[in-house]
Amino acid sequence: MKKLLDVIIQNNRHYTEEGSVASYIPELEKADKNALGICVVTLDGEEYFAGDYETKFTIQSISKVISLMLALLDNGREYVFSKVGMEPTAETFNSISNLETRNPHKPLNPMINSGAIATVSMISGQDSNEMFGRILKFARKITGNPSLNLNEDVYLSEKATGHRNRSLAYFMKSTKVIEQDVEEVLDVYFKQCSIEATCRDIARIGAMLANDGILPWTGERVIPRNVARIVKTIMVTCGMYDASGEFAVNVGIPAKSGVGGGILTAVPKRMGIGVVGPSLDKKGNSIGGVKVLEELSRELDLSIF
Repeated sequence: MKKLLDVIIQNNRHYTEEGSVASYIPELEKADKNALGICVVTLDGEEYFAGDYETKFTIQSISKVISLMLALLDNGREYVFSKVGMEPTAETFNSISNLETRNPHKPLNPMINSGAIATVSMISGQDSNEMFGRILKFARKITGNPSLNLNEDVYLSEKATGHRNRSLAYFMKSTKVIEQDVEEVLDVYFKQCSIEATCRDIARIGAMLANDGILPWTGERVIPRNVARIVKTIMVTCGMYDASGEFAVNVGIPAKSGVGGGILTAVPKRMGIGVVGPSLDKKGNSIGGVKVLEELSRELDLSIF
C-alpha cells in the first residue's frame, strides 16, 4: 500500500500547479499550494502515509460532516431534515438563490453553507462556547487526537470576512429555519470550519464512517449505524459541492471536501482516506486531491457503484 500511495502522489503532484489556494478567506492564502499528501486508515487499524501528509490545514467544510452527525444524535433524523433538505444542488456552496426561490425556504442539503449553518443551529448547548465545545470534543473522539484544536487566526479571518454566510443565516432566521441567536450560531460555524487537522485525522473519521460508526482502533461505537449510513449517503450526493456527480462517476465513494484543501472519504467496509492539497479547482475542491483519489479508486477498485 505504501509503495502504491507514493507512486500515486508522484503521478499527480503536477496538478497542483493548475489550481489556486482559497483567497476569499485571507488566512487561507498562506497555504502551500504545492503540498499534496494522503493517509489511508484500514478497518483493522493499519495506517499508511505518502507525500506531504503532515501538512496541517483547517477542515473548513469537512466540519459539516461532524456537525451533521452531532445534530442527528441530538435531534434525530426527522427533526434535522425538517429544517434541512437532502437534495444535491448545481449551485455553488455559498449560493443564496436556492433559499430565495424554493418553497419551503430551507437549505437543499447539509453540505452547502446554508445547510451547514442551519445544522449547527440544532446542536445542543446553552451558548456558542458550549456548542463548539461539544463539536470539538466529538471531533477529538472520532479522530483519536486529543490535541485537535482551533486555528485562532483562521477563525478570526473567517469571522471578519464571512458576510455571505451572515446573509444566509439572517435569511434563514427570517424563515424560521434558524430559531437561535444568529451571531451565536455563526460563531460556532466559523470556529468549526477553523479546526486544524492533518490528513490522518480526517482519514480516521472516514474509517469510522466506513466501519458503520465504530472506531477501528478501539472497537468503540460512537454513532449508530443508521446515522453513519445517512451521513455517507449525503456525502455521495452532496459532499463535493456542485462537482458531486462527476466525482461519483470518476471516484465513486462517499467524500467531503473543504476549501482548506482536505478531502475526507469513507470506503464502506474497507477504509477511510484523507488527502490534503490546498490548490483548488474552480469548484473549490483540491485539484490534486481529486486526481489522487481517482487513481487510487481505479487501482484498488474502490467505487461503490
